Amino acid sequence: MPSKHWTGYGSLLGLALGGFFDGILLHQILQWHHLLSLVPGIDDMRLQILWDGYFHLLMYVLAAVALWGLWRAHRRGSGLPGAQLVGAMLLGFGGWHVLDSVLSHWVLGIHRIKLDSPNSMLWDLMWFFVFGLAPMAAGWVVMKRGGPGSGRSVAAMLALTATDGRRRRLVDAAAAGPAADGRRLSARRRGALRAQGD
Repeated sequence: MPSKHWTGYGSLLGLALGGFFDGILLHQILQWHHLLSLVPGIDDMRLQILWDGYFHLLMYVLAAVALWGLWRAHRRGSGLPGAQLVGAMLLGFGGWHVLDSVLSHWVLGIHRIKLDSPNSMLWDLMWFFVFGLAPMAAGWVVMKRGGPGSGRSVAAMLALTATDGRRRRLVDAAAAGPAADGRRLSARRRGALRAQGD
């Protein structure tokens, strides 16, 4: 069983990656908001971008600490975590978005997901569930199912998180690998599964 260091530092790395995802996608690419968009007196765009930079610097520090901790856990020989590490990273990634939603959007009110939307709460809630609670739930499931030979279940869980429920049978069949008698699914059977998923 992997040490608790893998889980703790894996969650911290996921949290930092969640912050990077938020900052790069929402602050820089889509430009829906900046870290301090709703703070009175901080209207200058240069100041907004400066604070976004401080935010990214903090995420770099957290990622560096997490990578250092994971490296130390590996050097101690505490076992390769596989699915446990992926699950911990998903927990951290979702945890960042839950923390950001509750603290930054609703308690402090320093920004919202989409400022120019007539219903910014809807965007906040969608982000909270899709990028917060869903990855956390997936991470918890992956960690509970983790262990030797769970690589296919990790891939299947990530695929299920990214796709809709109609494709569930196809993903489950792909994750199952070879049939009980060692044969792969026939082209006809794969086609039938795809047709059922559509």
